[in-house]
Amino acid sequence: MDKFGQLGGYTAKFVVTNQTTGKEYILVKQVTGGQNGVDVVFPSEPSEPDYFKTETGEAARALPGRYSWECQVSGKKVVGGKFSLPETANDVSVIEQKKP
Repeated sequence: MDKFGQLGGYTAKFVVTNQTTGKEYILVKQVTGGQNGVDVVFPSEPSEPDYFKTETGEAARALPGRYSWECQVSGKKVVGGKFSLPETANDVSVIEQKKP
């Protein structure tokens, strides 16, 4: 995010690394001048015009595990973090009471 509006247009490179396999998934977004930033979702659908993929073109999948991410502008890391994808697709538990 260019909170002071000084960059004008720029290219943001998002890199997500699977901590188990070491694979890096990359998404590059153009940010136009006056735009405050962009939203990205990992993993993104390969049917979208821009999606996270390896340098060989392999699309990212929602595999359980730990990931790190960073956003680079002009080759420099400007922000980053970590997240996990759970083993299950949701965290809803169904509890049934046994009938006597």
